[in-house]
This record gives sequence, structure tokens and C-alpha cells, in this order.
Amino acid sequence: MKQRLVLIGNGMAGVRTLEELLKLAPDRYDITVFGAEPYGNYNRILLSPVLAGEKTIEQIMLNDEQWYVDNGITLHEGKQVTAIDRTKRIVRAADGTEEKYDRLILATGSMPFIIPIPGKDLPGVVAFRDIQDVDRMLAAASGKGHAVVIGGGLLGLEAANGLLKQGMRVSVVHLLDTLMEKQLDKPAAGLLKRSLEERGLNFLMGAQTEAILGKDKVEAVRFKDGLEIPADLVVMAVGIRPNAELAKQVGLHCERGVVVNDTMQTFDPRVYAVGECVQHRGDTYGLVAPLFEQAKVCANHLAELGYARYEGSVTSTKLKVTGIDLFSAGDFQGDDSTEEMVLQDPGRGVYKKVVVKDNRIQGAVMYGDTIDGSWYFQLMRDNTDISGFRDNLLFGQAHLGDSGHGDDNRVAAMADSAEICGCNGVCKGDIVKAISDKRLFTLDEVRAHTKASSSCGSCTGLVEALLAHTLGGEYSQTPSKKPLCPCTEHNHDELRTAIRAEGLKSVRAVMDHLNWKTEDGCPKCRPALNYYLLCQWPGEYKDDNQSRFINERVHANIQKDGTYSVIPRMWGGETTPKELMAIAQIAEKWNVPTVHVTGGQRIDLLGIKKEDLPGIWGDLSEAGFVSGHAYGKAIRTVKTCVGKTWCRFGTQDSTQMGIDLEKLTWGSWTPHKFKLAVSGCPRNCAEATIKDFGVVCVDSGYELHVGGNGGVKVRATDFLCHVKTEDEVKEYCAAFLQLYREEAHYLERTAPWVERVGLAYIKDRVVEDAENRAALAERFGLSQQFAQVDPWKARAEGLDAHEYSPLKRVG
Repeated sequence: MKQRLVLIGNGMAGVRTLEELLKLAPDRYDITVFGAEPYGNYNRILLSPVLAGEKTIEQIMLNDEQWYVDNGITLHEGKQVTAIDRTKRIVRAADGTEEKYDRLILATGSMPFIIPIPGKDLPGVVAFRDIQDVDRMLAAASGKGHAVVIGGGLLGLEAANGLLKQGMRVSVVHLLDTLMEKQLDKPAAGLLKRSLEERGLNFLMGAQTEAILGKDKVEAVRFKDGLEIPADLVVMAVGIRPNAELAKQVGLHCERGVVVNDTMQTFDPRVYAVGECVQHRGDTYGLVAPLFEQAKVCANHLAELGYARYEGSVTSTKLKVTGIDLFSAGDFQGDDSTEEMVLQDPGRGVYKKVVVKDNRIQGAVMYGDTIDGSWYFQLMRDNTDISGFRDNLLFGQAHLGDSGHGDDNRVAAMADSAEICGCNGVCKGDIVKAISDKRLFTLDEVRAHTKASSSCGSCTGLVEALLAHTLGGEYSQTPSKKPLCPCTEHNHDELRTAIRAEGLKSVRAVMDHLNWKTEDGCPKCRPALNYYLLCQWPGEYKDDNQSRFINERVHANIQKDGTYSVIPRMWGGETTPKELMAIAQIAEKWNVPTVHVTGGQRIDLLGIKKEDLPGIWGDLSEAGFVSGHAYGKAIRTVKTCVGKTWCRFGTQDSTQMGIDLEKLTWGSWTPHKFKLAVSGCPRNCAEATIKDFGVVCVDSGYELHVGGNGGVKVRATDFLCHVKTEDEVKEYCAAFLQLYREEAHYLERTAPWVERVGLAYIKDRVVEDAENRAALAERFGLSQQFAQVDPWKARAEGLDAHEYSPLKRVG
């Protein structure tokens, strides 16, 4: 028999718990929901656009009544639960409705704080928490009178803006001298206040409300200093508090909220709690992302999987207040021990402040241009040393070349046809429509529905800005622990640690040991696990061909017409007449449609049929060529110039250095593609300063550079160090490469990895610590003993022949 699950509270957190539970265990429970409001589940964040007349109630519904019917859920609308018999496990509503439970979820949300002053109960005094409050405000606004909003926080300002758009004269009363003091510092709050005043709002700052005046309804508001202002409507928006009254009544342990453990259980293990009513490790939460994280953990435990834990949330907040973008995270006020880095441009309405201590971000606040908020938050969360790019920090990630963000890319001003995600061809309009139609709230949900930000990740900031812009009220992210994929609760670093510490040496062993949610994983986790295992156990792990993407599985790049390209390796970009003649003869033999010289100084044979690949590889192997790995997350090219052998500006033999580096590194699998270059002088003809590892020859030796990339989003390298000899170049290259291989996340290029961990960290491991550098280089050399086997030759000799056999026609 199914167990009985009762949910008290039909809000966003509670119903999200049910949605997550239905994904994991759709047949485990008979589910009943009590909702105090006579509606389905709606998006409370979007009450502000409803008040402003920009959306309807139907447009903000997340789950209508039919959803409950379709999922076999009994919904008691408009029924307030007043009692719980924990001994008999019965829930009772005010109208006498009773339901038995085996498991119970409390999701009673929060209550608006009503200032205890005379007149607070007069008709015309409303809060701003639900649809009924909005209806009351709209009714009052029809008279086009004067509204007084008490509270200059997010809700208060959104209420004031909505009433202003409905034609009322609006005064905002705030006890402090700073609007939104929990999210903004004084300069940012000042910019916001001036902008809102220009739109017609009136502010009374530092004003303490003494009484609300009126006989049969609201007529005025009086303050401590004796000032009185007329009022036809008073909106109380001074804050919220967890609604834990029912929990207290039935004897559950409560402090500020209902106290829960890391599995969202209360002190009664049959009773769970999620959402704004909850207190976890001393903290309460009111933003969407933490509540949805709680919902996932609660659902995981109710499904009896038992491996998920809620460990709290370090949140950043992106807000859109009356159309103005705001961002804040961490300690953005600072103190005597911190430094403040500030960029202010009043003409553009832009303000940024980053609080730094010991070259690590402690907090940030932004007004107007918030595109880089998620980047600052990641640097703060990862405790990244910013000393390597501190000079450019305030100008944003675009100035470093890796995000594609820029002043022209303000999402609010973009046309719907503007491309957001270049990797997957996703436009702004596609993302906005998905967020609205599919009721999306998180970055992962947008990725799942649109693929935006799911490839290289460089458009993540833009996608998050679109979320904030489209949701209208608030958008928060909680990436303190972002899983590798939906198949697991573990992130990249945890997986690598487990593989190493537990001696896990197969994909199956990892999945079994770490309680994978799916039997065989997914296209995101299997390639990552395959790489992590190959990197950790180079001499023991057998590469799982079926866990690789198609290009790596067949060792060639698939083209738009289904044919493949073949690019043999040319050491350091140098070749001979004999090699060129061999390539020409092979191209003629196999009727290659196109022969093309690549930007990496190699020759590309295009238009090869899949079944012909082993044959052409056999001929290339006999001619002395090996795979160029142009298809893989691996060492690609080492681009060189002619150096001092021929060039009158050359300072060192850059060509030979490039050949040596390529012969040292070829065959190595890496988290993402890895390119090298050696330039013979500072004129940098080989473009070494936009490669993952670049060498610039100078009279005194070699300058080493790391973390660059070309392509759509160019990033110049960071200077690593100067060395004197060729052997040092090789050692530093091997050490840097191995550090990247061992610590970067799968599909993370060196550019974002360097920014994430900080150049100072890499210098400490590779430059300053000679013993560690030698150990890294030694481990790289060991892995190369197993990696430098030409995959083309092996397949020409018959390995994986099934991959290249055409399907037989039937009938």
C-alpha cells in the first residue's frame, strides 16, 4: 500500500518538494495538499507585475488545479489547517476536514510583520504577501488617491511602483536613511532613490510611524515628529517572519522558525519542513534558490534515497526593482580590515563596489550593470586570489576576455533575436519564453529546457541576468555545491576526491559507491567520470570508449554532411617535401574532396566517409604520421614561427622548441582542448599569448604564459614566469599541464580555470615550489607512457572495427 503524505502549505517551496518527489518516486505516496488560499500554486515573486497591471493571475500560476488532478493529488483549497494530532497522525482544518498521514510536510511560509501601532486594523491597511492583498490594493487604487507604503525594502518599493503605475500618488516611508539596506550600501541606495524620485515616488527617510489615523477607514498617517500626511491606502511592507505558529502549537521545536536538520526533518522524524517557515543551522531564508534546494533534499529523503543533505546556502541576490538591476553578495559593507574597490559612473547610472581582504573578495554590491555579479560571486565563493587580475577586476570579466559580456550586452535592451548562447544558437526571446511558459526559476532549469549556458558556460552571466529580468522580483543563486549533473549530488571536486581516496577504478564503481541516481549516468557525467578515472589511474584504468563523445569515439571530427575530417600531426607546424607528397598521394587515392591548411599549421583532409577512416589512417601511419587529436579534449597543436634560424628578429630556436614540446605532450587527454605556441621573439608571430600555454623567446631565455584562448571570446594569457633553458621550459610546461589535468573540471578550459583558482595559486604550485613542480612533471611523464599510443594506427589494424562498419540495409 502507498504511504500517505500530507503537505500543509500550497506555496512554491512545498509544491516544488512534491514535483521533485514525483520525479524520484511517483508511486510511493498518496498525496494530499492543504492550501489556505483558494488557488493553485502561484509564483509569489510575480505579484508585483500583477499589481502594476503587467501580468494577470493566470499568468503567474505555476500549477493549476488540473496539475493536481493529473498527478493524483488531493487539493483542499481555501482550507486553513488549525490542528495536528501527532500521536494519531491526523491533520485537521478549520472546517473540520481531516486527513491521516504517514509523513507530513510543513510549508507554512512566512507572515508579514505588522507594526503594532494604533490604527493598524483599520480598513485600508494591507500587507503585500498574497493575491488577496493585491486585490485590495487594486481596489483602493481605482480611486486614484494617495498611498503610503511603510517600508523601503524590496517589497515596499515594488508595491510603491505598482501603485504608482495604477495612478496613485505614492509616498514611501522608511525608518532608516538607506533604502534596501540589506542589499545596498549608501551610494547604491542613493542612486536608486534618485531614480525612483524621477519616476514620481516621494520618500520620507528616517521617519518613524506613530499611528494610522481614521474613523471608519484609513485617512492619514502620523509620525513621531508630529508630521501627518493624508492616506487612502497604507501598505505595510516592513518585513516578514517565519510562520511557525502551527508547529509551536503542536509541540515541535521552534526558535525563529521551525528547526530542521540537514534532511529537513523536524524533531518529529515523521514531520518535515521546507521554505520560509524553516530555521536551519540558525539561519532562515526568503529567496527562491535556497528554498528549492531544501525541496530537493526533502524529496530525496521522502523517496528513501537518503543521500542528499542540505548544508545551508551562501546566496547572492540579483534583484530587479522597478526595472533597475541590482546585485549584492557577502559582506558588501566591509570594515577597517577590508579594502573597497569602487567604480561609479553617474552618467550611465552604474555603480560597482567590491570589498576585498588579502586579495580575496568578501562581498560586492552593484547597481545598474550587474552582468558580472555571478562572476564576482564565484570568485568570492571559491576564495580566489585576485591579485593576478586585480587591476581589471572592476571592469568585469569581459575585460579579461572570457565572458563575452560588455556594456552593449545589457539584457534588458537586447532584441529578442539577439543571440545569448553562441554554442547552441539560443536567442534572448527563446530563453525569456521558456522562463515564462515553463515556469523556470534556476540556471539549471534554463539549461535543461534551452541548452543556453550548457556548453562552454561563458554566457552564464547573461542567462542569469535574463532570469532576474524575467522573474521581475528576485533571482538568487546558491552554487555553494553545484552537482556535476542531475544524476548525482556530488560536484566535480568531490568526485575526483572520492576516486582518489576510495581507489575507485571504473565508471561502474564510482556510480555504485556514490549512489548514482540513474543506472548508467548521462551524456554529461559519463565523459567526465571517464576522464577523471583516466587521469587518476593512467596505468590501470581502461578507457571506456562508450563514455566519449562521437568525435573522440571515432577519432575524427564529424562534419555537417556526416563525413569526417582527418588532421595528421605535424610537429611544431614543420613538414618536409616527402611528407607533403605522401599526403598528396593519400588524398588522391581516397578521393579527398578538400585539402585545407589550418590555422594551427596543419593540413586538414575533409569529406572522408566513416568506413574509409581506418584505411586512410593506415596509409598515413605507414607514411610516419600520427593522430593530430584535432577532435578531442586533448593536446592539439604547437604553433611556431621560424625563429632565429631564418628570421632576423628571432632570439631563440622557436621551431625546435615547439617540436620538442609537441613530442613531449602529444596524446595527453585533458579537461578541454589544449593549445600551445612558441614565438621566436616578442613580436609574437605564433600568437603565443592567446594559447593555453605559450612561450615567447627573448634574448635572456623564455617567457612563459598561461590561460589564453582565441576563438569567439579572446583572452590574453597571464605571465607565469621567465626561465633560461629549454629543459626548464619543458619542465614548467609538463607541471602546468599536469596541474590543470588533475584539478580543473571536465570541459573547463585553462582560461576560466586560471580565473577560478587564481594565478597566484598556480604560481605557488608551479613556480615557487620546485619540489612540487618536479613531482607534477614526473606524474605527467608517467601518464604519457600510456597516452602516447597512436589511436589511428591501432584502428587501422582492426581495433574498434564495429565503429566504422556501415549499417546494413534490411529489405
